[in-house]
Amino acid sequence: MTGDAEQLRRIRSQVLQLIAELTANPKPSYELDGQRVSWSEYLAQLRSTVDWCDRQLAATEPFELHSRGVT
Repeated sequence: MTGDAEQLRRIRSQVLQLIAELTANPKPSYELDGQRVSWSEYLAQLRSTVDWCDRQLAATEPFELHSRGVT
């Protein structure tokens, strides 16, 4: 799973770089010759991808479960 986790971290890093570029130089959405380009939707998809990567990475991390019995 180490290779998978590393790949997820790489994807997350690349997407964060795209988000940084988009937010540094925001562009308006537009339609040209019937083709619609929505930068806000694209940004939302990128953020969703980061969230997905975070969830996948969290699932690969070891965890402890603490419990206590009550008598």
